[in-house]
Amino acid sequence: MRFRHHLFVCENQRDASDPRGCCAARGGEAVRAALKAELKKRGLAGTARANAAGCLDACADGPVIVVYPEGVWYGRVRPEDVPEIVESHLVRGQVVERLRLR
Repeated sequence: MRFRHHLFVCENQRDASDPRGCCAARGGEAVRAALKAELKKRGLAGTARANAAGCLDACADGPVIVVYPEGVWYGRVRPEDVPEIVESHLVRGQVVERLRLR
């Protein structure tokens, strides 16, 4: 297996009039950029991959990240949360409960 983890970051864009909002407007792109930078900084770019995703249907909780193969969903993620997700989840194997979506 090439990557141990795939992290899908919602960057879906909706019209501003949509009451659900969207992850793009809430900073999904900045979250993915921070994630890519953190993976590179930590030397994990070869084992973990941050991918842009379309709608993950969790709009109210955006920006959303889903981590595979575990299938763990994180919501309301901000760029400043990324180092904690990388350290806790990817390095130590511990879910960041304060950001976890149920």
